[in-house]
Formats: sequence, structure tokens, C-alpha cells
Amino acid sequence: MAPVLQTPALHGLAGDLVRTIEPHTEADPAAILIQFLVAGGNALGRGPYFQVEATRHYTNLFAAIVGQSSKARKGTSWAWIERVLARACPEGGPRIQKGLSSGEGLIHAVRDGREEEGEEDPGVADKRLMVVESEFAIVLRRMNREGNSLSAILREAWDSGTLQVLTKGSPQRATDAHLSVATHVTAPELRALLSATDMSNGLANRFLWVFARRSKLLPEGGNLEDSSLSSLSSRLASVLRWAQDVGELKRSEATRKLWAEVYETLSSDRPGMFGQATSRAEAQVVRLSLLYALLDKVKAIDEEHLTAALALWQYASDSALYIFGDALQDRKANRILDALRERPEGLTRSEMMKLFTGHATSAELSAGLETLAGAGLAHRAMQRTGGRPTERWFYGSGGAAKEAKEAKYPPGTATGGASEQEG
Repeated sequence: MAPVLQTPALHGLAGDLVRTIEPHTEADPAAILIQFLVAGGNALGRGPYFQVEATRHYTNLFAAIVGQSSKARKGTSWAWIERVLARACPEGGPRIQKGLSSGEGLIHAVRDGREEEGEEDPGVADKRLMVVESEFAIVLRRMNREGNSLSAILREAWDSGTLQVLTKGSPQRATDAHLSVATHVTAPELRALLSATDMSNGLANRFLWVFARRSKLLPEGGNLEDSSLSSLSSRLASVLRWAQDVGELKRSEATRKLWAEVYETLSSDRPGMFGQATSRAEAQVVRLSLLYALLDKVKAIDEEHLTAALALWQYASDSALYIFGDALQDRKANRILDALRERPEGLTRSEMMKLFTGHATSAELSAGLETLAGAGLAHRAMQRTGGRPTERWFYGSGGAAKEAKEAKYPPGTATGGASEQEG
């Protein structure tokens, strides 16, 4: 089921912005909301933060706006945010760039000053950088090239802001980089290009995945008065001035209790690519709640800010589930899973081997089945025949579906692991 944005996510200035713009655009309210938070978080810079053990979490976010097709009005949603940001920061605002290509290029955009062989490079004083990529598919193709360091540098930029590539000719370094990223991509492109490596190495879980749809049809566009945007921009400008010297924010006592209640759920493991894409839930909610508090111009994160963050995280999590479904990192396991969905009568190992036309070994097949069984996506039953029992695999973890199959294959059905071979 497609995700639904819950009302608590529309809190404060961010919510007022969405409610003001929404009647006048075909863009998805969730896409407008998350991109405003990404842009606002970048404009806030490296001042405000929330401390978790030895780690400081700042307000830089990565978000991927994912549409089912090019008709999702992803670019339209960013255009509104750019207008508000430009008015809030007429001078001295964060740089907005596109064209992510390599880790070295990204470091150069926020590099420290240095002197080499008598030549001085003053570097970049303002470490804020807002990257907007309307064609994230192109970036993913670049990442997949051998030797490209972009994925690793992006992960470091989200984590610490200290970036370095030790190239022999001209090593560069950036400290306190404040990088925020908003990308646009269609779901088919994303599923085709986001590699298993990107999922497992942690790049995917640093992004907030936001599924976006065309919200309505406006043949002649909207009719939003400039004064409405000016008011929103003025409020954002006031927040940016106020937050310059804020420093560390902490949670109120009531918020600490609420955090303790939700922490176990946020920390729980989930299977497959969906689990990989959402495994940084605690940190994402921390940053979102920090942003909601700052936009309210308060120095303590209250319950309403954490509630808003949890509501938006729920949308991002539901989006990830909708985008990635129960897909796994093991491509052979995914191929088996697709076949099992289409065959309610189940498949034997021999039938599964035919799916790969000789391009899979028995060991790879066993590994794929173990992965599916471990994720609760497939289960095995032993079917009695005239001779030795036959191992047959079915979609799902069992339960009611299993009972129905046992009615079809009643004699002596049993379940087990993936290691037993078909007779």
C-alpha cells in the first residue's frame, strides 16, 4: 500500500509551508515537506547539534524523492523550496549545486585551504553545500564504475563532515563540511541501479526515501500570491538568525520518556533491502526532531518535535517498503522469490534450477533459499510421493497458506531448513 503522510509531520513552519503551497501545486506534499527540511537543515549550517554518546548529529539530511514515473512532479516540488530559500537568504545563503560525479570533486567543492609548491589555495570558507540531483539515476551509474569514490565520500559527509581522499598527485581534505542532498529518481531506475553494495555498505540507509505522486491535476497551474511565500521566507530567515549561536540542544524530560518508549522499535532489525534502507532509523529521527525544534526557535526538543519526526520517519519507512518491497540483496534469491509468488503450488529444487538456465550452482541455490527462509519469505514442505518424499518450496512463512497447501498434500507434511536436498 502506498504511504500516507500523517498530520503530526506537518508541524510548525514546515507544516505551514506545505499547507500554503499544496493547493497551488501538483507536487506531492511529502516531497515538499522533506525537501524544505533538507534545505532548511543545510542553511542552518554546523552550529546547532544534538549529542549522542561521542557523536554529534547536525541538521544535514539526504533525501531521495522517488516517483513511479516521470509524471510525479518531483522537480516541481523542489522549485517551490528554492523560491522560499532564495528569499530567506538573499545574500550568504548555502550554495546549491548539481553534478555529483566523484568523491574528489565533492571534496573540492568544500575543500580546506592549503599551500603547495608556492601556490596558495584559500579553500572554501562556507562549508554548506546543498546538492540537488534531478537525475539521480545518472549519479548511481557513476557510482557503479570501478574506482569511483563518491559513495564512500557521501557516507563520510553524512556522518562527520571530515572528507579526504589520499590521491598521490593532489590530496585534498575538507573539515566540517555541511552537505545536504536532495535527489529525484523513478522507482524502476532506482531498483535497477542501486547495487547490493550500496545497500550493504550503508549508503542507502543515510537517505530518507520518500515516495511521491502527482497530487492533483491543475491544467492552468496554481495561484499562490507572492506575499504568502514572503511570509514563509521571513519566518525561515528569522530562524536562521536565531540559530547561529544555539549550539547543543537537549530533549525535555517528557521527550526522553517518549524516546525510551519508541527506541526499541526504531532499533529493531528488518529483512531484505527494505531493512538495509531503514537501518539508520534512530539517527534519522534524531536529526528530524532536532530540525523541527529549531524551526520552532526553541532550545529543547519537546514531545511535539519528536512526534513530528516519528510521523515523517513512518512515511519514509513506509516509502522504503513500498519502493523496495521484500526484495533481498541476493539476486538469485530475488529471482526465486518472484517465481514462488507466481506459483502457489510451489517449486521443487529441480524446477528452481531451470530458472537460471545453468547459471546457478546447487550451493548458490541453497544459499538463496536459506536467505528467503531466514527472512520469512519462503518455507519448505516435504511432499509424500510413491518413493522418497519430494522437497517443495512455497512463498511466505507458512501459517494459513501452509495449512492450505497441507490440505493439498496431506500425507506426512513436515517443514525444515534449506539444507536437505530434493530426492
